[in-house]
Amino acid sequence: MKLFQCQCCGQVLHFENTACLRCGRAVGYLPDQDRMVAVEPDGGVWHVVTGQGAPEPPLRFCHNWELSACNWMVPVGPESPAGPEYCPACRHNRTVPDLSDPDNHARWQKIEAAKRRLIYTLRHLGLPMPVVGDGHPEPLVFDFLADDPGSVQRVLTGHSDGVVTISLTEADDSEREQMREQMGEAYRTLLGHFRHEVGHYYWDILVRDGGALDGFRAMFGDESADYAAALQRHYAAGPPPGWAASHVSSYATMHPWEDWAETWAHYLHMVDTLETAGALGIRIDPSLDAGELSARIDFDPYGAGDLARLIGAWMPLTVALNVLNRSMGQADGYPFVLPQGVQDKLGFVHDLVRGRSG
Repeated sequence: MKLFQCQCCGQVLHFENTACLRCGRAVGYLPDQDRMVAVEPDGGVWHVVTGQGAPEPPLRFCHNWELSACNWMVPVGPESPAGPEYCPACRHNRTVPDLSDPDNHARWQKIEAAKRRLIYTLRHLGLPMPVVGDGHPEPLVFDFLADDPGSVQRVLTGHSDGVVTISLTEADDSEREQMREQMGEAYRTLLGHFRHEVGHYYWDILVRDGGALDGFRAMFGDESADYAAALQRHYAAGPPPGWAASHVSSYATMHPWEDWAETWAHYLHMVDTLETAGALGIRIDPSLDAGELSARIDFDPYGAGDLARLIGAWMPLTVALNVLNRSMGQADGYPFVLPQGVQDKLGFVHDLVRGRSG
């Protein structure tokens, strides 16, 4: 994620900001221009504060801004609908929970914040994101669902035929941490769920429909293996011995689809975090032997031609992230290792994202 700056006072703006904390002006994100701007209201629309410059076209906040759940903006024009208008991120929403429930509303706001970060990354990678109405046979759709208090059946986070379902319980920090411990997971976050589940979607788009199935099977295995049986076996027996040499997580060993989704999620972790580190001007040079912990993150990770450049910066950055976390008494922020077998799979993902055959 890049850093943004208020054009009125120079204050650094975070991606989630709806107001500048220095000058107090309302701010919003323009996805098509990839910038955040300070705006002021004018007769039902908003105008970019330009000082003495030429005025910019009028804007409107996404309809979910009124629910304190989005800060993206859309242009106002003759084609604008008379009813609620949604930004490019919120157009993918199909189902939201009952927002009259304050707990549902608060959890949904957290989910929306994570979703916008996901969409930012997908847009910067240039990946297709069809919405309902585009005519695409498998548009990308989000369902955000709450458990029915009168039922013992719980909503499961997952993906099916283009629909990504996120359970609202994942937005409850204590419940999510409890689930992480019960499942024996090293990492579990809302953003991680989005990145993993959307990986299943892009398996359909890039692998199954993109002519990369043979390459996928050579790298990850045969996805036609019985999924239900694999799931039962995984939770009964756990990962096989030596799994860490070729899988980024124990869950990735369960089935080739999950191996792909876990690898895909890690690729998105890498490019987003490296962009943030580069925007901060982070340079890692501990003056230790062999230079293996040194990195200068002065490139655009979204435009990296080969995976080696990403890995070369990512590994030192994760070491720095972990030792900083430990200095604060926190667990490692990146509790993973990337042996060559995992890097090969990341390279497969990278090539597909860059438009090269798998």
